[in-house]
Amino acid sequence: MDSQMVMEGGNNVLVSVSSSGGDESDVVKELMEVIESVGLYSGYRKTQRKECLSLVRRLKLLVPFLEELRELGTSVSGEALNCLDNLRKALVLAMKLLKHCNYGSKIYLALESEAVMSRFLGVYDKLHQALDGMPYDELGISVEVKEQVELMRMQLKRAKKRTDTIDMELAMDMMVVFSNMNDTNADRAILERLAIKLELRTVTDLNQETLAVQKLVKKRAGHNAENIQQIVDLLGKIKQISGLEETTALDGPVKSKILQRCQSSLVPHEFLCPITLEIMTDPVIVSTGQTYERESIQKWLDSNHRTCPKTGQILLHLSLAPNVALKNLIRQWCEKNNIELPKKDPYIGPDGSSTELIKEISFLVENLSSCQLDVQREAVLKIRMLSKESPDNRILIANCGGIPPLVQLLYHPNSKVQEHTVTALLNLSIDEANKRLIAREGAVPAIIQILQNGTDEARENSAAALFSLCTLDDNKVLVGTLNGIPPLVDLLQHGTVRGKKDAATALFNLSLNQANKSRAIQAGIIPPLLQVIEDKNLGMIDEALSILLLLASHPEGQNEIGKLSFVETLVEIIRHGTPKNKECATSVLLELGLNNSSLVLAALQYGVYEHLVEIARNGTNRAQRKANSLLNHMSKCEHLP
Repeated sequence: MDSQMVMEGGNNVLVSVSSSGGDESDVVKELMEVIESVGLYSGYRKTQRKECLSLVRRLKLLVPFLEELRELGTSVSGEALNCLDNLRKALVLAMKLLKHCNYGSKIYLALESEAVMSRFLGVYDKLHQALDGMPYDELGISVEVKEQVELMRMQLKRAKKRTDTIDMELAMDMMVVFSNMNDTNADRAILERLAIKLELRTVTDLNQETLAVQKLVKKRAGHNAENIQQIVDLLGKIKQISGLEETTALDGPVKSKILQRCQSSLVPHEFLCPITLEIMTDPVIVSTGQTYERESIQKWLDSNHRTCPKTGQILLHLSLAPNVALKNLIRQWCEKNNIELPKKDPYIGPDGSSTELIKEISFLVENLSSCQLDVQREAVLKIRMLSKESPDNRILIANCGGIPPLVQLLYHPNSKVQEHTVTALLNLSIDEANKRLIAREGAVPAIIQILQNGTDEARENSAAALFSLCTLDDNKVLVGTLNGIPPLVDLLQHGTVRGKKDAATALFNLSLNQANKSRAIQAGIIPPLLQVIEDKNLGMIDEALSILLLLASHPEGQNEIGKLSFVETLVEIIRHGTPKNKECATSVLLELGLNNSSLVLAALQYGVYEHLVEIARNGTNRAQRKANSLLNHMSKCEHLP
């Protein structure tokens, strides 16, 4: 049994890994060690805490099974050992994910919550597969313990199907603060609320987050530099409102120094393969730490060389690890300097099954263009599942050329093919680079068409896909100009509960663009938003008010929203709502009142004054500020002739 060091979230984890010749006792011991180690984690990030604790509880249900297996000491066949080894692999994946959620950057985990949730679903699937077909009789497991493990397996099966919606308030707050990141006077109330939600309130919290972000910067090494810079900036702003000076500087700017240094068309020597002296498209690292083009070093090794070409050192092993950081730097440099790379080989993942996975994905991508419906449907369904499992799979599918044929399948006449396709593209769009590629391939018009005419699930996932794509400002403009807002308004009004929430999230994001505010108002967004507010069972008052607040800053929105009946509704929310409801309603009333004093006087007639005084004393920080501003404005309005 060997031990290998796994890097996760910038932390080292010593994981025992059985060789193919290991026996049952070795594997059982490893399984027990993994479950014991995850039980020691106690600092799960708030955005994933519920999911982490749930996973740990399920893993602990395996303990009686493993203890009984250890006590019996039964000699088992190769098939049983294979089942146990698959369980070990699944548990190692679970441990890496839990460690990431325990030590990773809180801001990053919140920003990438959907991607992290996809990793949880992938772990559930691996665990379920490992337990499915476990030969309990051959292993001599008692009926009682078998039933307990089967119960866990059924829980995993249900967990795989769960479709929890995102934390709308957190998502909206982060969108707002990121969209105004260059504003030195960013809304302090939103920053304070984020600090509370992300548990970044104490000096210890902030110091730990600083270390986590430092490790994230080093690990990413230029990949998704814009996102990482936003995380760094947000951490700095949270520190400022906490009264802390920036004492721990991050290690230089997020963007690579290589990118900043290379202004000319001369290729940096770091980007050249030492063997061919050509720019690398698929750089890999050998055991000496040197980087080569995969094809070149593989030919060297295939010629029975066992030394490093550059240093002459003997290679301790022949494994090739992809240099993902360097590959991303080369891609970014080429884009910046308008240099077209030769056709790139697909990204190779770090696990041993990556070559087989690449073959599988390449085969599936080829089948997307098949003339047979069953072949196409099976291929797109498998790509949908793979794209949900991990960030690496999303990169692999894109690099294997999967996005263009998927975009073409959005126009397929079969509704199930459309549904699987738009969901696959939703999963792929979690990756920042894929967002741009999906839009560039012309997916947006087809997604809007499915949003209008697809199945319920296809419409929901189309709305979610537009939300994901529109985190990029260019795509906000694109969706608006292609008339993507009217079908979102229709989904908000007539969709399922999940559809309404997906539509609201997308509409909020789109309404951050000034031109889209007018489009949303003209599409008739106001009445369904008011219906959402009236329907208490939906639990979407804050979401609807947040969108109305954006629209109230637009002249057309002021005319549409500024009706006496709506003012009365706002006063009722200020009187009886939750603290967050009151904050949102007060903000909307203030925005309307600053542009129309008669609405302020109407609110006074509806009895809002004493409730605003109470909010100014005991409301949330932002609500107090808004209430005080509104009370001050009211005092001026009362003295008007």
